[in-house]
Amino acid sequence: MPKSMAVTHADLAPGPRSTELGSKTGAILMVLTILCGLFCFILCLIAEATRSQETWTSKGEEKYECMYSGSGKRPLLCSAVAFVGLAVTMVVEHVYILVAISNAPPPLLVNWDPDSPLAKSLTWQAGFFFVTTWLCFAVAEILLLIGLSVESGHLKNWSRPRPGCLILREGMFSAAGVFALMTVFLAAGLYLTALRAQRMFQEQENVRREVLEASALYSSPPRSPPHRVIAAFPREDPITREIGNVPPLFTYPLGFSKQSSLV
Repeated sequence: MPKSMAVTHADLAPGPRSTELGSKTGAILMVLTILCGLFCFILCLIAEATRSQETWTSKGEEKYECMYSGSGKRPLLCSAVAFVGLAVTMVVEHVYILVAISNAPPPLLVNWDPDSPLAKSLTWQAGFFFVTTWLCFAVAEILLLIGLSVESGHLKNWSRPRPGCLILREGMFSAAGVFALMTVFLAAGLYLTALRAQRMFQEQENVRREVLEASALYSSPPRSPPHRVIAAFPREDPITREIGNVPPLFTYPLGFSKQSSLV
């Protein structure tokens, strides 16, 4: 027969909702955020490998013309997907964190002590992750936007010679991919910092509640036991009889003695 598992209090306790930090939805979202960052990084590497280059040809003694090595459709497509994917990932991730923090239990927000060392440390960490995340995101999006504008300028007649060719410098798409990867990892650090703050302040709130309950229990005066009235049973009064010089004995009525003998 299979062994039965004991049901504990942790099994009966309700789990975190999907809109709370530490839920399965949050963990899945963070994993998807990192995967999207890796995907954007790979797209940026593909765009860097297939970016358009220029080829100069001589036309006369002092006149040169250049031609593009390709139409730029592949790097344009890769950079466009990376641009949109990174933007959507950042918006979804930060909106989820904002909703989760706003739906946190009120004691976590009311009992926030900004002067405590723990609160200062967590505030600095959250501020660092927030600022650096958006800075890296802005740099990555600007680099990808520059790549989009340059690669989209010669989709047609790219093989026709022209006096000058506008191309991207080497490593620009790669730099955009690195900043995109840093963006998602810093966003994950921001989520973990918010989760750590919520759990630590929840533990403090639980300790404070237990202390208040214990102090209320020991501070109240002890209650006296309730007063009970003992009622006499009918025909239970003793009857005294005198027998010679023997001191009176306590006897019970005949009816009561018969009942006791029957029992």
